[in-house]
Amino acid sequence: MIASSEDALVCDMAETYGVFDYRALPVPLLATLAAGLRDTSRSRMLLSGVGAAPDTLLLAAAADWLATLVWMQSEDGRKRRNRPKPVLAALMGKKPQPGGEVIAFDTAEEYEAERARILKEVSEHGN
Repeated sequence: MIASSEDALVCDMAETYGVFDYRALPVPLLATLAAGLRDTSRSRMLLSGVGAAPDTLLLAAAADWLATLVWMQSEDGRKRRNRPKPVLAALMGKKPQPGGEVIAFDTAEEYEAERARILKEVSEHGN
């Protein structure tokens, strides 16, 4: 934990245990206290690579779905333009992928034509 972010560990120890100088603690006690930090502590979240607490991620997902549902009912949504930017992806540190837009089809024939085009393109490139 110290190697990943000493500042995060100092803040977590001060917030959780009231310990302002972790170096003054015996190593076994420090290890026990560090192991007892909650999953949403700064240190644990850094180690796990999570950018936000689980409840924050759930709220972001809910906000994204609500924004998408509202957008789908709008003129922009019907014309499939100006889709709202996802909050959850930003919290997770994901960059938007080029061409990562959702493609929708009004008929099965449109879907089948696009599928055939993609399969032909893949077979021509030998992928």
